[in-house]
Amino acid sequence: MKKLLISMTLVAVVSDYLLHPFYPQFFELRFGVKDPASVGYYFAAICGIVMLAFPFWAYVSKKIAELHILVFTQCIAGILALYCYWTTSYINFWMLSLFMVVFKASYLLVYPYILKICAKEEHPTIIGTLSVIVHLGGILGAVIGGLTVDFIDPSTIFLIMAAGDFIQMGMSWYLVRSPKYSTVPIVPAIANVGRTGLIPKGRILKIGLITFVLYGSDFLIRPFFASYWESISIYDAKLIAGTIYAIPGFVALLALWYNTKWAKTDRTPSSVGMILLLTIIGIALQGIPEAIIIIIGRVLYGWAVFQAVVKFDVFLFEESTPASYSLDYSKVHFFQNLGVLLASFSVGMLVEYGGFQIPFVVSFIGVLITLAMYYWLYRVAEKNTTKKLVNT
Repeated sequence: MKKLLISMTLVAVVSDYLLHPFYPQFFELRFGVKDPASVGYYFAAICGIVMLAFPFWAYVSKKIAELHILVFTQCIAGILALYCYWTTSYINFWMLSLFMVVFKASYLLVYPYILKICAKEEHPTIIGTLSVIVHLGGILGAVIGGLTVDFIDPSTIFLIMAAGDFIQMGMSWYLVRSPKYSTVPIVPAIANVGRTGLIPKGRILKIGLITFVLYGSDFLIRPFFASYWESISIYDAKLIAGTIYAIPGFVALLALWYNTKWAKTDRTPSSVGMILLLTIIGIALQGIPEAIIIIIGRVLYGWAVFQAVVKFDVFLFEESTPASYSLDYSKVHFFQNLGVLLASFSVGMLVEYGGFQIPFVVSFIGVLITLAMYYWLYRVAEKNTTKKLVNT
């Protein structure tokens, strides 16, 4: 069952990432919209929808089993993707695609659900695997999206999205109906009853605040990266731009292999601090408009940001309980999407007034702030708690 759920996550991520590197090109080719700010606003709208929709589905999953929800939601998402393919109205596209995102967001329930059905000792490996799935999905999505934009028609991407949604619906239906698998809601023991409050507290809140800045900083360099590459490289094909965009995904595969073979779980300040410093260096290198330096920066950045995301997710599920996984994950995910939302609002204006390199400068500053927040909000509090325990 675990393997099927991971496969379903890959299908969902590929479907989700098809247009991520190419929204500026898509809006221009499909609707004649060239304003960079419009692209940023659209990304912001998507993030806002996900921020609200995912906690809603997490709350619903306390009453209805996750896979039962996905059968319904992915069917509707697939139908709406077909409408997005057919419509020629820019306004209708906005409304239909955002309504589609409401139902697509439910696939995020699979992540905490997999962890819920696995032993705690497996969590670091599962989290690393799922993080790689996100990166691998980004690779496949960028390549398929680039081929579609270059050689077919941008609107065809929504047919592929619809196919992905219907595949997820079918896989969920199979798991629900198959006698080999149990998909009833997992009822926690009395001693393990999860938190039910919607407001995050304690370390869940701290992890949310730290990743709020980290995810926002990460997103700033994404929407216009393909356009940035095309502006400085003699190779400006969409497929090549999508491949360069996807380098962090390739590197994440190597990072997962390294973690599985040799790395030990290490949450010391120097460990996380070094990862964030490498992230900062990778961002800085990407801001230098030389093709080879950008590629080196993508490799370094891909390694570091993968390790950072995995560590903070491990921290999150260490602080949570199986009964609270979905809800706590949705709370932290809310902060992460809030960071992406603010980045979405600002990235279009940054590019419009400062050019393609300015997002790297702001992202660089953002990860520096992340490093400071990690030390002061998380590590200092942990040290103070340890001292109190020793003194008592």
